[in-house]
Amino acid sequence: MNLHLHEIASVLKAKNDVTRYPDCTLNKVEFDSRLIEQGDLFVPLKGARDGHDFIPIAFEKGCAVTVSEKNLDVPHILVDDCLAALQELAAYYLAKTGMEVIAVTGSNGKTTTKDMIHDVLATTYKTYKTQGNYNNEIGLPYTILHAPEDTEKLVLEMGQDHLGDIHLLSEIAKPSLSVITLFGEAHLEFFGSREEIAKGKLQIADGMAPRGKLLLPADPIADAFLPEKQELIRFGDHSDLQVTSLVESKDSLTFTVNFMDGEIYLPVTGKYNATNAMLASYVGKWLGVPDEAIRSALANLQLTRNRTEWKKAATGADILSDVYNANPTAMRLILETFSSIPANEGGKKIVVLADMKELGQESVALHEGIISSLSPTVLDTLIFYGEAIEGLAQLASQIFPTDKVHFFKKDGQIDQFDDLLQEVKNVLGDKDQILLKGSNSMNLAKLVEELEKG
Repeated sequence: MNLHLHEIASVLKAKNDVTRYPDCTLNKVEFDSRLIEQGDLFVPLKGARDGHDFIPIAFEKGCAVTVSEKNLDVPHILVDDCLAALQELAAYYLAKTGMEVIAVTGSNGKTTTKDMIHDVLATTYKTYKTQGNYNNEIGLPYTILHAPEDTEKLVLEMGQDHLGDIHLLSEIAKPSLSVITLFGEAHLEFFGSREEIAKGKLQIADGMAPRGKLLLPADPIADAFLPEKQELIRFGDHSDLQVTSLVESKDSLTFTVNFMDGEIYLPVTGKYNATNAMLASYVGKWLGVPDEAIRSALANLQLTRNRTEWKKAATGADILSDVYNANPTAMRLILETFSSIPANEGGKKIVVLADMKELGQESVALHEGIISSLSPTVLDTLIFYGEAIEGLAQLASQIFPTDKVHFFKKDGQIDQFDDLLQEVKNVLGDKDQILLKGSNSMNLAKLVEELEKG
């Protein structure tokens, strides 16, 4: 980080006299006292507990100075709001280092696209990216302050739970180029409509300089909220950016795009990943990465764990695991992919679907809408798990043989996970393919682990 105590105090307009403390270089910033090392800056935040309670522990571990909303007897920088101080310091660090920010948001695909953009840019530039899911009002400034000072391109993921979240993140990061992957139904419970989701996502432009590039879907739901000062690049059928000549196999994609010569190979499935890779390719090309370097980076892609991933059950069956998160758009897309992949010779296609969370009052109807993506001519067995998804299970039992549809409850009182696991083991043959999809909180990752162990 390479920022000095007195420098930070000046940036944060400290309400106390810090000149009584010797000036020193602070190694890094932490808000978790367990991660503090010698010479660090501690920023206590308010969560389940007030971070100020952990200031003594931070100093025991070698903290050099802490930000604080209270006067203390240890070296501290007195401020009104510690979270606002963390955000202000991150904005200052970006301006001081001059690293260029590429921002990514979207209802689905933002983490994968962020990873792809990072890998493409890393072929040519010193590049850093959001780690894990550090994409909110705490995680984004933390990511910025942990970026090495010689970083040239910083790829930041931006998440939103409520309207205004992305406005704040954009104002902190000041991206020069931003990408919106999808206007879907994620967090519909908090927004009420896709229009409000689109409005929130487009706030990614709020911190951008005039004539910055904004890549976004050619989805008319965004048209009422388009910014006027940025250069808009739309993607999708008959748009500025298009995927062409897509060939999809069980564990890879090969395709072309309309702004680069030659084929792009991607070692993951799902045609939506071709769109994500197209966006990463365009960002790379715009920032001067050679075409061959773009293709090489994508061919050797390493994605954040728990996204769409083929695994092996102990029995030999193929598992398509997509258990990190779920919304109706993402569920339909992965079902389309799974249904289009040829079955193994002598094997069945089995689907396990769990509740999609945060869909609000329309949750049951949105779950039931998935029925159009479930074909009895392609899929053999359907297994449903949750509460809101029960209506979809009932619809499926009307078009599938009744012995091929199974429902297991998970609500505030009942969790039939063990029964679910046993049923999956009963029906899963060694030549079968099985898809698992649901929100992270439904814990289908545990089901994947149990199938891998046998």
